[in-house]
Amino acid sequence: MVRFHSGLQPFPDNFTMYYIYAIVSEVDQRIYVGFTTDVQKRLKEHNNGKTTSTKGYRPWNILVVEEVTNREEARKREKYLKSGIGKEYLKRHRDT
Repeated sequence: MVRFHSGLQPFPDNFTMYYIYAIVSEVDQRIYVGFTTDVQKRLKEHNNGKTTSTKGYRPWNILVVEEVTNREEARKREKYLKSGIGKEYLKRHRDT
C-alpha cells in the first residue's frame, strides 16, 4: 500500500503519523493536551478512566487535533500547547 501526503512523495508503508490533541472536560471545561498515533482510541481510554490525570473529569470531547509526521514534532507541539501561551490559544478556541 502506498500513502500520499498532500500529493507529494509517497510515505513508506511503515510510516506513522502523530496527532497532537486537546480534549475538554464536560464536567468543568478543563483542557488536557497529549499526542498519539490513534486519536479515537486515545479518547476512549480517557473516557474509560484509563488515564489517572483525566479520570475524575470524564466525559471528554475533542477540542483540537493537529497532525505531524514525526514524534519529535509531536512532542514539541504538545509542549507548546501545554505552555501558558498555548493554553490561552486553546481556551480561545474552546470559548468560540
